[in-house]
Amino acid sequence: MIIPWQEIQPETLDNLIKEFILREGTDYGLQETTLETKIKQVKTQLQAGSVVIVFSELHESVDIKSIRDLN
Repeated sequence: MIIPWQEIQPETLDNLIKEFILREGTDYGLQETTLETKIKQVKTQLQAGSVVIVFSELHESVDIKSIRDLN
């Protein structure tokens, strides 16, 4: 089930994004990127609709997924 990011409290959204970034260990290239910058990048992707927040009832978990991966 897709959860609209706009319906999530700002602090909760930041924590969810932070947990996603730390769990994924995403590589941002040769330059180090601060956690705050990474959070802003994910928020921009949420606003653009290229990623969404997904709740799995089966696993009782929340994740951030690319919209391409859902299609």
